[in-house]
Parts: sequence; C-alpha cells; structure tokens
Amino acid sequence: MKFSTFPCAVALMAGTILSCYGNPDAAGKNDWPAWRGPNRNGHADPLQELPVALNPAKHTLWEVPVPGRGHGSPIVAGERIYLVTADEGKQTQSLLAYDRGTGDPAWTTVIHSGNFPERINRKATHANNSPAHDGEKLYVTFVNDGAACATALNLKGEKVWTTRLTDYTVHQGYGASPMVYRSLLLVCADNKKAGGIFGLDRRTGEVVWKVDRPQIPNYTPPIVQKIDGRDQLVISGCEKVISLDPMTGKLLWEAKGSTQETVTSPVTDGERIFISGGWPKNHVQAVEANGSGKVVWRNISRVYVPSMLVTKGHLYAVMDGGAAMCWDCRTGQRKWKGVLGGTFSSSPVLVGDEIHVINENGDYFKFNTDPGKFEILHKAKIGDQVFATPVFCGDRVYVRIATFEGDERKEKLLCLGERPRD
Repeated sequence: MKFSTFPCAVALMAGTILSCYGNPDAAGKNDWPAWRGPNRNGHADPLQELPVALNPAKHTLWEVPVPGRGHGSPIVAGERIYLVTADEGKQTQSLLAYDRGTGDPAWTTVIHSGNFPERINRKATHANNSPAHDGEKLYVTFVNDGAACATALNLKGEKVWTTRLTDYTVHQGYGASPMVYRSLLLVCADNKKAGGIFGLDRRTGEVVWKVDRPQIPNYTPPIVQKIDGRDQLVISGCEKVISLDPMTGKLLWEAKGSTQETVTSPVTDGERIFISGGWPKNHVQAVEANGSGKVVWRNISRVYVPSMLVTKGHLYAVMDGGAAMCWDCRTGQRKWKGVLGGTFSSSPVLVGDEIHVINENGDYFKFNTDPGKFEILHKAKIGDQVFATPVFCGDRVYVRIATFEGDERKEKLLCLGERPRD
C-alpha cells in the first residue's frame, strides 16, 4: 500500500474552514443524506412513527416509475429524493431527483454517455451505489470508459466538476458509494488494474490524498466512524483490514485476516470493528480498534453483500442465503440463528428495537433485536424484485423495487407510510 499527499493537502490541513465547503451534517433529523443513513451505520431515527404492519396496499402514499435500471438506494435530503440509474439501451448513467412529497420528477442529469464496460455480473447494474449530499452539492461515482469517476452537482442538477480517479477494470461491478467527510469527498475504487482510495476537495474535485491499493477487486465503500476515541476510515478486503486518518489518508493500523473481496460496510461498537467477506472465503470477524489490529473473534458465516448492524452490545446480520444472525460483540458467541428465507442483497435497517430488511424476491421482514429470542414480527410483499436497501426517515419508507409484466421488468420508487386521516 502506497500513500501520496498532493500539494493542496498542506493548505487544507493548515486550517480547514468548513463553512466554505458546506456542512456535511446539514441534513435534518428526518433526512437520509448518504449510504446507510445520517450516521452511516444503518440506524434510522428510533422515534419516527411507521405503520406497525407495513402493507403496500394500505400504505403506499405514492409510486413513480424509475427509468433504466439500478440497484443504488435513494438518499433523502430536504424536499428531494435522489437516486442513480443506468439505461443500457441509451448507454447513459444519470442522477435523478424527485419531489419528496409527491414523487414527481424534479430533474434528470446525465453524468456519462456511452463507454459502458462490456461485462458485469448478471446481478449487477451500471448504477449500484447511493449519492451523497452535503447541504450544498450532490456527489455520485460511476465506472465509465475504463475509469472510476466522481462528479459533483449543485442542487439544481447542474454539474460542478468531474474527476477521473483511476483506471478501473470491472470484475463484478462497481458499488462503492462516496462519503462526505468535513471538507473532503471520500471514494474507494479497488479493482484489478489500479485500485485506490481517495480524498477529494469537495469544492474543486482536486485529489488531496490517495492511497494505492493491491490489484484485487473489492467493493466496500468508505465509512468513517468514531472508534477508540478518534475518527477512523476503515476498509476491509484485499486480504487486510486497514484504518486510515480520513483527512490525510495516513495509515493508522492494519490487520491481516480479511478475505480478498468484501462488499459490506464495516460497523463498530466503539471498541471493535466488525467486517465480513465472501470470496474466496466466508468470514465475519471482530478486530480491536485500538491500533493493535488484534482479531478478537472470527467465524465462517457468509455475510457477503448485506451490511451488518450493531446495537446494545450485539452484532446482527442477514446472511445472503436467508438466515438472520445475532452475536455477542465482545465474545462472538452466537445468540441465535433465525430463518427468513430467500436470497438477500439489500442491507438491514434498524428502527428502534426492530430490524427491517427485504430479500431479492421483494419479501419484507421485520424482526426483533432481543438477543434472547429471534422472532419475526411482520412479513409483507413489496414488489417482485428488490436489490436496493430501503430508506426509513421522516415517518416514511422509500424503496426502489422492480415489477414484472410478463417478461418486461419495470423499476419504481415507492413511498410508504400512514395515510393522513380525513
């Protein structure tokens, strides 16, 4: 792993004035401004009022067609909902904006035209990740024309800058959502040709720092969390777990033991970091975050695509193959294994003491977080196919689904919640 700092980093570190860059925490309590929510950990506001038994027939407030195809989850900020899509026929990758209250389309901006990779995994699309929002701009990342690229747009949908980050050879697809952190936009682009992790100036798109990575395909996004008393950017995959200073890219610590390919976002209880991977080996493991890199415990569960959750001293996961798991964060002791059914690509979301998740067939489950007993609290059918993680904010659920009419697949964005009483 090689680290390089560009000249503008000196000026940034000498005194960053965040007000000049927009406030990364400007999103309101009822917003979901980035992948995995306002705290980047899959936790939603526990006090919001959602239907106890979510039923699309009773609780669909609006639905709107989504052109093209994508697995990226929406983000919600202010009066808008944003999500990415790709049209394979037109060879376009775009950012879409919708009115939060009505679902009416607000604008569409084409980010890239043409030059799609020749092959991707049959489950993947050319628009697999979530945008990020900082109160003033939107940020999206795509692979196009053999490169990983980041683009900033203003809230009217006008492009501000685009930065070509690195050559990129697609192995399965690209799905690492970008993250806003202070004055920077953090982007991961691990791949077989010229992988790297980047910190970009959000105003200009200029590369502030870059960490070179092994030539191994990997899919995990950048997630910064407060761990062991300091902000750490933890990345798993490429056969290591590494922790970086998110403002400089400086290596804080590293640990062996991660498999080559990981998709999930790391989570933490503040003392340990929990990662999972699925190729060539399955594993879930806990790593001390105090700089020692010590692997505390490890098992061989296959939690490859859906990211995990931590709450009240326990780690929860939905395995790709349809089982729900609960482990003790400190010891790794399995508390229970429950059967949901189906195959999962979307990640679970925590709302209070309940976990919500949807499988690839559109089967929605709500189950409890009681470490003493697994219990499914509610089941429903939401669409025919779901790969994107649903968003829970402002007493509403926003979910990207697909339905089939004969052989024709159509994507939609749904808004679910309690209907106003007359």
